[in-house]
Amino acid sequence: MKTNAGQIEERGYWGSKTEFLLAVAGNVVGLGNVWRFPYLCYKYGGGAFLIPYLVFVVTCGVPLFLLDTAMGQYTQEGGITCWRRLCPLAEGIGYAGQLIQVYSCMYYIIILAWALFFLIFSFSFQLPWASCDNTWNTDDCVNLAAKNLTLNWTTLINSTSAVTEFWERRVLALSGGIEEVGKINWEILLCLIAMWIISYFCIWKGVKSTGKVVYFTATFPYVMLLVLLIRGLTLPGALQGVVFYLYPQPALLANSQVWMEAGAQIFFSYSISVGTLTVLGSYNKYNNNCYRDCFWLCLLNSGTSLVAGFAVFSVLGFMAHEQGVPIEDVAESGPGLAFMAYPQAVALMPFPQLWAVFFFIMIILLGLDTHFVAVEAIVTSVTDLFPEVLRRAGWREIFLLFFCLACFVGQLFMVTEGGMYVFQIFDYYACNGANLLFLSMFESLAMGWIFGAEKMCDAIEDMTSSRPNYIFVLCWKYLTPLVALVSFVCSVVEYQPLTFNRWYVYPDWAYALGWLLALSSILLVPGWVIGRLLAGKGSLKQRWLHLCNPDTNLPLTNKQRAGMKETVSATEMKDLV
Repeated sequence: MKTNAGQIEERGYWGSKTEFLLAVAGNVVGLGNVWRFPYLCYKYGGGAFLIPYLVFVVTCGVPLFLLDTAMGQYTQEGGITCWRRLCPLAEGIGYAGQLIQVYSCMYYIIILAWALFFLIFSFSFQLPWASCDNTWNTDDCVNLAAKNLTLNWTTLINSTSAVTEFWERRVLALSGGIEEVGKINWEILLCLIAMWIISYFCIWKGVKSTGKVVYFTATFPYVMLLVLLIRGLTLPGALQGVVFYLYPQPALLANSQVWMEAGAQIFFSYSISVGTLTVLGSYNKYNNNCYRDCFWLCLLNSGTSLVAGFAVFSVLGFMAHEQGVPIEDVAESGPGLAFMAYPQAVALMPFPQLWAVFFFIMIILLGLDTHFVAVEAIVTSVTDLFPEVLRRAGWREIFLLFFCLACFVGQLFMVTEGGMYVFQIFDYYACNGANLLFLSMFESLAMGWIFGAEKMCDAIEDMTSSRPNYIFVLCWKYLTPLVALVSFVCSVVEYQPLTFNRWYVYPDWAYALGWLLALSSILLVPGWVIGRLLAGKGSLKQRWLHLCNPDTNLPLTNKQRAGMKETVSATEMKDLV
């Protein structure tokens, strides 16, 4: 197709089915599987936590995973324009999902910069977090990896471990609060630049480059995870760690917080309702069996989380055994696990540099493909909004570069001495589970009732030759929006203000900033509906009906074609009579 300014490039497809599967696996299997699920499992009931987890998998995870993927494959559009074709009234969901992805891209890659910094230091003759002889250490430093450590645990509580001082004083150069921005940490900044360069060249040619890169980034972390799992299970104290991880505590199921955390974990780890799966599905051929793919990918995601728990808690059990302390005193979640608990455990092992290198390579690769696929989803969604401009030769690469630079500039606050406080605000508010619950509720309502759950099943059957089980209709129309609504209300009612290290309380303006970030995506959904209704022509009912009608150029399903044939045959018979 030609324009005055030049050639419009084809949108393209995955080079093979394997590329699609690996890209989705790389996106949904990320850091949350390794550092969030195991911690939640031990903290909220052990094996009993799997009950609410599986409830959310069945009622929300798999149905929305299939819905997101099928919407992209059916429309061949990105995370915004797919809504324009299926349900224009709900297009705000697409914009809100992309905004959450932008926030995620801004803070998620900081974790990779930290991991790269740790990886570089893992090649040292002596691990810097296993010693108190460094320039950044204080007089309160205690080396928990020392073989001749004779201090009792009471004394240790009043001291600071070497790994904590390395993390807070060397890596973060942590200031006293978000008010004290301080200077930029140039070493972390260089690591951040390196990760952005790698991300850019992973996706700069679209699915042509992404599809090839994921062969390595989506598979090699499993090699690292397997190595760490085998090593962890052979350590003394590993069995106690595994038992601690999965020992069931059914009484905790009466706590609403347990159910909320299980739901949040599903929405985060399955990457639903933010448009990423829609974009990845849109590069499939029309007849790809996305129905079967979704089951296998969901099983892979949850299975990886479970196995990662064995790898993590076997090592934490060893660490507790070596130090003679309870496991709950060494168990951490999030950055605390990756950058304090696990490095401390590695320092206690023989050949610590080897295991540190394996661990941080796994962390980088797990996070890298999640990040660059998210960036790819945003770029594709914007490109589909302006195809006549951004699909010209070279323009996509320029827009991708502009987006990466804009995110990088916005991140500069996070590589300062007060950067960790800013990072926590983005993590806690901008990409909160409540935001995802809100979007999921309206997505299921829009597709289940306005577009039609049965019509969506017809489309999936036409694409895959397999009709989804009727349970998916029930979920899209009733179960998913109900579960999402209850969870959203509970998360708002039981909201706890963000703190850092259990002692630092943010100033009021920081909480206001956090709520502004949270509401910026949530308010896009009703805001879009109100704006379109006000801008339309005709009566309010006419405008509403117009916005609820899908695009007439959508692919016809078998049922629609059969209905048209019957209509034509009836018309011809009437004419003959």
